[in-house]
Amino acid sequence: MKRLENKTAVITGAAQGIGFAAAKRLFDEGAVCALIDVNLESCKAAAAKIDPNVYAFACDVSDRQAVSDVFAQIYGAMKRVDILINNAGITRDGMFHKMIDDEWDAVINVNLNGVRNCCKAVVPAMRENKYGKIVNLASVSAFGNMGQTNYGAAKAGVIGFTKCLAKEAARNNITVNCVAPSYIDTEMLRAVPDKVMERFIAAIPMGRLGKPEELAAAVAFLSSDDSSFITGECLVVSGGSYM
Repeated sequence: MKRLENKTAVITGAAQGIGFAAAKRLFDEGAVCALIDVNLESCKAAAAKIDPNVYAFACDVSDRQAVSDVFAQIYGAMKRVDILINNAGITRDGMFHKMIDDEWDAVINVNLNGVRNCCKAVVPAMRENKYGKIVNLASVSAFGNMGQTNYGAAKAGVIGFTKCLAKEAARNNITVNCVAPSYIDTEMLRAVPDKVMERFIAAIPMGRLGKPEELAAAVAFLSSDDSSFITGECLVVSGGSYM
């Protein structure tokens, strides 16, 4: 029997990168999966790459009403949500003294408020079912990174939110954890200039970027009953950068 057989999972920001890798891993482990991304066509294409039976939905996770509406559709299709992976995120990097309000607000709204909105959509039903697994994607930028005051603040907020919600949800057999990756080989990171990339890799003791599949493995563990007594934790996946 597969680890996630008979479980349902929702993954946000799932059209590419870490989100797609996590969705594929959870599906391969037996979960019925629903993918959410802001672009419906990209989300449908990603779902089709995994399996014809994978659901695809479009939603801006920063929009509370849109999140409420899309989860109503998801519950209609899957009946329940056992696992929620909050992966949707954006960056608007820049030095703080040059950062405009829209760059701050957009990152906070998607990366932090989006996590809140999706959790708000599933926690009541998880409490009734006395079961749930929530995994939030944080980042080592929460510990400090130049040019990312907005992103670092949002991800630090995700860690704090995770730890607080974990304490509230534990009595209902709901675990809430987060994963904080460092530099992962995704399309977003490949846009970085070569000299900057060399500096990133030099700071990683293992001497390479992480792979989306390695993040997906951590997410799958925290989504499974193998982690049944682990909650409120932040698992750093950094190749040794933050030991």
